[in-house]
Amino acid sequence: MTRRLGGRRTQTRTDRKRGRYITARPANGTKTDIAFDATLRAAAPHQIKRKEQRRRVAFAIETSDLQRKVRVRKAANLILFVVDASWSMAVAERMSATKGAILSLLTDAYQRRDRVGLIVFQKDRALTVLPPTNSVQLAQRALADIPVGGKTPLSAGLRLALETLQQEKLSHPDVLPLMILLTDGAGNVSMGPLPPQEEAHQVADLLKSQDVRSVVINMEHAAFDQGLARGLADRLGGPCYTLQELKAEHLYRAVRDELNSVATAR
Repeated sequence: MTRRLGGRRTQTRTDRKRGRYITARPANGTKTDIAFDATLRAAAPHQIKRKEQRRRVAFAIETSDLQRKVRVRKAANLILFVVDASWSMAVAERMSATKGAILSLLTDAYQRRDRVGLIVFQKDRALTVLPPTNSVQLAQRALADIPVGGKTPLSAGLRLALETLQQEKLSHPDVLPLMILLTDGAGNVSMGPLPPQEEAHQVADLLKSQDVRSVVINMEHAAFDQGLARGLADRLGGPCYTLQELKAEHLYRAVRDELNSVATAR
């Protein structure tokens, strides 16, 4: 992808005349940010055939020879937590870890230009608890009281995440989205006529088609795990982690490792 603005964490291509020049590609009619070294190399093999032109110039270059610079810059991330807040034995531990991870990520978000948000789903709806922000103060107020309990509207949580990320792309088109989904993968409430699991997988396919990076944190106890979280992660096209001891620093480290792995890959 080519992006116009930059952050300070993940490397991405940019079409602006800023950033590190890494390679060149045919200009295809574009005459800005020309890579002169690559252009000269592209034209060199044709100099013998261009004798007529070289009577007027020392080195003949044609439009088809022009090469444009490919640059990379650091891009900011949008880290969107999507958390199952339905009734379970681990809901308090899950929320505590999520809050701690969000606040930890926000401590360096300002310097890295990252943004963090939180969606929870429970009963029959999904709720945006923390709109994407890099403000620690705003996050502390929003995270003070989060509703919990009830059934598991997994597809509603995924749908709200999709809508939130689509809206963010419109207002911040240069941000790279990363969804962190904390769930056991077992939805039991549908938004429409489809069965809950089928509906959740359908929305997961939409998220994958939008090139949203996703990480699933499996919240099911190992003794009762039916593989639903891993199946959902496969539909999202991302990894599935099981945190045996769910603590804020472990979740924070998992997110940072994912961001770092993407930065290294780019």
